[in-house]
Amino acid sequence: MFQKIADKFDFSIFLPVLLLMGAGLVAIYSSTYNHPTASGNFQKQVYFALISLFVFFFFYLLPHKSYRILAPYAYGFSLILLIGVIFLGKTVYGAKSWIHVGPIGFQPSEFAKIGLILFLGYWLTYKKRNINNIKDVGIALLIGLVPVGLILMEPDLGTAIVYLIITFTMIFWSGLNLFAFFVVVSPVVVIFASFFGTASLVIAMLLILIALFFFRRDLFTSITIVVVNLASAFIFDYMIKFLKPHQQKRIETFINPNADPLGAGYNALQAKVAIGSGGIFGKGFLHGSQTQLRFIPEQWTDFIYCVIGEEFGFWGSVIIISLFMIIFLRILNILPSVKDKFSNIVLVGILTLLFTHFSINIGMNLGITPVMGLPLPFLSYGGSSLIVDMALVGIAMNIYNNRRQYT
Repeated sequence: MFQKIADKFDFSIFLPVLLLMGAGLVAIYSSTYNHPTASGNFQKQVYFALISLFVFFFFYLLPHKSYRILAPYAYGFSLILLIGVIFLGKTVYGAKSWIHVGPIGFQPSEFAKIGLILFLGYWLTYKKRNINNIKDVGIALLIGLVPVGLILMEPDLGTAIVYLIITFTMIFWSGLNLFAFFVVVSPVVVIFASFFGTASLVIAMLLILIALFFFRRDLFTSITIVVVNLASAFIFDYMIKFLKPHQQKRIETFINPNADPLGAGYNALQAKVAIGSGGIFGKGFLHGSQTQLRFIPEQWTDFIYCVIGEEFGFWGSVIIISLFMIIFLRILNILPSVKDKFSNIVLVGILTLLFTHFSINIGMNLGITPVMGLPLPFLSYGGSSLIVDMALVGIAMNIYNNRRQYT
């Protein structure tokens, strides 16, 4: 009996998700305990958790074929929301990323992730696309770049980077050959290298030249790729001047967090102190000095992981990471059994989104990635992110249930 249920409902994904949600509630309670302005956030997160469970089962029980049918409409509605937030949105932390309908506020950029993943999966598998064709790969990139452009207008650099990673990964998984993937991704590598100065940019360009020698393409193609990469670095350096001052400061702080220890680098440095002070077994629930003395502002959001690291120590942190690894490895294990290509690519998009948020957020807390304002899935406070995460898990579980079917 249990085996029949397990064949349709994957408990090895669902149970770790529930445990992560529970850990998030514990950490939110601790970080808002006796807080003068956030004492009600724990109760709100409990409501969000209940709503998200309803959303999970809604998407899990939705007829499997409906995802492909709804994909274009979900993407179109996402773009409308992203355009609407630019004109009607409320500015929070320097970004106009929230829309309020009465007392209810939500982030369109969170919900638009579902639309992007579904529609990109739909387009990449519609009428046997040749993704190595310049036209087809160009349209696929455009599908991802349109919401990226709208999100940058808010501006929200962190979320825009997540959208780019999802887009590149789904396109590559759909059958993009290695050379085409190199052409698409190399400008991103050059842009990232330019953050660290001229020396790193030169090293990146040398690596590109070595790769071009390996691929042995004609001289015109090779020169074109080099010119495009150099242009990307210079154009991005020019565009960076249009970012908000706090976003420029985040990039500078990533390169050297100690350059502004009381400003943009403060949260990252304090998070490392909190995690390090937890030791092996932690200081105990409600006994974290960094947490209870509120050294990190609004710690219940992006820096929720350091609450666990301080109060539950190394072992608590390892348990959280292990639960995520169980989810990620299980999804990877499911992928080969998914017969339908649309479902397969969508599942890769879901895995990419969750893993990107996980790796960047944990990196933020450990001081090895920039502070991008990305929540930790299932743990960070916030209704929009939790509901979207559970909707994506519901879609993943729906795909597992129908993995032997073709749509």
